[in-house]
Amino acid sequence: MDKSVIDYSLYLVTDRSVLKGRNLSKAVEESILGGVTLVQLREKEISSLDFYKIAKEIKVVTDKYNIPLIINDRLDIAQTIDASGVHLGQSDIPCKVAREILGKDKLVGVSAHNLDEALKAQADGADYIGCGAAFATSTKEDTVKVTYDSLKEIKSKLCIPVVAIGGINDKNVNELSGSGIDGIAVVSAILQKQNIRNTTKELKSILNANLGR
Repeated sequence: MDKSVIDYSLYLVTDRSVLKGRNLSKAVEESILGGVTLVQLREKEISSLDFYKIAKEIKVVTDKYNIPLIINDRLDIAQTIDASGVHLGQSDIPCKVAREILGKDKLVGVSAHNLDEALKAQADGADYIGCGAAFATSTKEDTVKVTYDSLKEIKSKLCIPVVAIGGINDKNVNELSGSGIDGIAVVSAILQKQNIRNTTKELKSILNANLGR
């Protein structure tokens, strides 16, 4: 995998609860057809076996379109299905340890809420930063608000890509214009909608206009 060509512009983070029973694999495929460039599979409350089965199914879809698949938290699942990498929170396995386990060719992303966390992640071998919450969000508890100025500062001080996350949608993404970020990560803004493909296309168009993609 050539890390230098990875497109972080529209990063989908999954949450089956917002799909209200709809098929996750189909939803991921529709989002990719609409313009999603990276997919993170996030599952917090299921067994390891179920996570593994879902990850295998999603990887079939992402491989079909040559889209990187990132696994949230679980290095074991990422290794077992040969995912593109993992995404880690501040309370997960340390980035440095994950890098040692996965090697240099896999992606390791880290959530950061301030400049110190972002710089540490970069020093520890992270490939990109997920920075948020940019706005209020209902899909993740205990979020910390990151201001526009903080987001801009983090991006200016780092050498690796920075992706904004947290409550971003088609109505507020324009507020991130000029921050220099490399992309946005979204959940509900895509998966909650009935027509996922068209919604993604519209969001991608607005994103391109506001972030200069």
